[in-house]
Amino acid sequence: MPLASYGVLAGRLVRFAREDPNDFGSWYHGKMYVAAPAGEYEGAVDVSTPSGVPVEYREVRYLDAELFAATAALPDSWHLLDSTPDSGALDYLRSPLLGSSQSGWVESTADNALDLLEQLLTGSRRVYVYGAPYDEGLGVHDIHYNQGDPPGEFQHLDAIWQDGGTIIERADGELVAFLTKFKPQVLTTDDNGLPV
Repeated sequence: MPLASYGVLAGRLVRFAREDPNDFGSWYHGKMYVAAPAGEYEGAVDVSTPSGVPVEYREVRYLDAELFAATAALPDSWHLLDSTPDSGALDYLRSPLLGSSQSGWVESTADNALDLLEQLLTGSRRVYVYGAPYDEGLGVHDIHYNQGDPPGEFQHLDAIWQDGGTIIERADGELVAFLTKFKPQVLTTDDNGLPV
């Protein structure tokens, strides 16, 4: 069963912040604040958890602008996306835009992931934040891999073509993706997004 709602926020980064590492909820986040016509959206990127479940991150440089052209043409706003290959949705395992997701993952200490994300965001022209909308207020969460979960509390949300992530258009025009996953999530899934 997929996420209840999925899409991409396109807009200009206003600022980036880190939660207080001594005062946060179930997950520790980096927060992107993105300007769009409806107002300023918050994007919460998971980089650590007190439960001991490790988070991993990966950057993918020099994305093919032709493969991203339809999404790049979207106006600044939140856009619902169908969980299909042709909608502009992300899938870490199936998107030609992202290439192979089997290697290059780094275990997050929180700081190393946020240092890289902040570096990539600095001076950016535009950001594209994929995930699920907040239930209340303007924001995006589930900005991570949304399939391959082991049996448990999150597996019922697994599906293909609904992965979260951040794609950044840098000042020089380069497109780069910042992706995160939880270490127990496997990188081989079936057509329902369940572990193989």
